[in-house]
Amino acid sequence: MSIYNPKGKWTRAPHGFERMWLGIALLWCLVLTIAMPYWHFKGQQTSAGEAYTVEPIEFEKRVNRFVETNKVGDRNGIPIVQATPGGDAYLLGTRNWMWYPVLKLKKDVEYRLHISSAEYQHGFSLLPMNMNFHVVAGYDHVVTITPKQTGEFNIICNEFCGAGHQQMTGLIIVEE
Repeated sequence: MSIYNPKGKWTRAPHGFERMWLGIALLWCLVLTIAMPYWHFKGQQTSAGEAYTVEPIEFEKRVNRFVETNKVGDRNGIPIVQATPGGDAYLLGTRNWMWYPVLKLKKDVEYRLHISSAEYQHGFSLLPMNMNFHVVAGYDHVVTITPKQTGEFNIICNEFCGAGHQQMTGLIIVEE
């Protein structure tokens, strides 16, 4: 059996409510087109960080050197590391589903935070701040941060990374 064209004039321009809904949809597209660059530049919703390629094992060695030279204690067997004020701090998403090490930073001091993964892809989410990154092995993600309040800030993985994803947490401690 063949397909037949409908009889009569079956196509016509939008009219009535169709025309209104098309106008609303077009207007909403324009609003979102303007909002995206606005929130990128003025809303500080997107990181202006840097990213470099790095071998995961080399980044892990950098993290271990950072821990060895700056360790000030430990919490539940995880080293607490105080970064040099104005210097670099390192965080590694590990195969054991944790952020390593615990960072200790000073309030109102700028740091370059290097974040990478040993093997899997992870999501870096710093709570309660709105800081989110997709962390991929083989890239050194560098973000400049200046803590503005003291306290303990939790890091969670917000990208499914495997069997231990639900327990993948970390900590940043900010002091005066």
